[in-house]
Amino acid sequence: MESEEAVFVVEQGGERLDRFLADRLPDLSRAQVQRLIKTGRATVNGRPAKPAYRVEPGDRIVVQVPEEAEPVIRPEPIPLQIVYEDEYLLAVDKPAGMVVHPGAGHSTGTLVNALLAYCPQVADVGGVDRAGIVHRLDKDTSGLLLVAKDPETHAALQRQFKHRQVRKTYLALVEGRVYPKEGIIEAPVGRDQRARKRMAVTRTGRPAVTQYRAVEYFRDHTLLQVRPHTGRTHQVRVHLAWLGYPVVGDRVYGRRRQSLLPHRHFLHAQELVFTHPVTKEKVTLTAPLPLDLKAVLTRLRKGGA
Repeated sequence: MESEEAVFVVEQGGERLDRFLADRLPDLSRAQVQRLIKTGRATVNGRPAKPAYRVEPGDRIVVQVPEEAEPVIRPEPIPLQIVYEDEYLLAVDKPAGMVVHPGAGHSTGTLVNALLAYCPQVADVGGVDRAGIVHRLDKDTSGLLLVAKDPETHAALQRQFKHRQVRKTYLALVEGRVYPKEGIIEAPVGRDQRARKRMAVTRTGRPAVTQYRAVEYFRDHTLLQVRPHTGRTHQVRVHLAWLGYPVVGDRVYGRRRQSLLPHRHFLHAQELVFTHPVTKEKVTLTAPLPLDLKAVLTRLRKGGA
């Protein structure tokens, strides 16, 4: 995409870089400005910077502005399953198949689009392409997601996730009968060097810890309760596949052809336990297993697989 160069010299410092540029580039949203900064197309004094960088008097900022700006993310009245809500935050039970954040090939129909319509005040919380969302789930993973309604709550919840103070519990149906019945997987997860769109257990990866416990055995499958202690991309799926028990329906890290679940994988974010950033009370949220996953378990219990 062709671009033109825009140059600014800071007169009065103290403002965030992304806000400074968003005010001076009215054709771009703040999220678009943040992407320009993160991809190195906006520099300060000839060097890359972060969106949160506080500009200083005399800073020379150069931006490569795309001639065709990316489309603005628009609100869409998509129904949401709200599990919890107060004036500071809400929790959504995301269905499988819904993408969380807009991206290549998914500019509409995402959770962000739905949240912008349901709760417009989240538009500037974490950036418009974040819409207050504190963490993430894969497209084909269902279950609980936390959304902050203001920057202070967003920052406080992010700190809890960073310091491993949020307990996340998933239900996963995996291929094979898992033994031992419970355990902890400690194996670093990073980008797969042979397939860059995949993650893998690799020596150069970041530390990752996943705790699991078998809650029900079937002839050729096991239902697990899984608690990731870290938040690496695809961590649960990668760890279980590495252990030799891939998640049912996972066509990236497991079997490509599936009969039990042809359209999604069996991974559901069932429970979240955290401390409310304002009231300081312990909050426990649960999301029931979706009907399609319940149907798979019923079928297995009847010996139909």
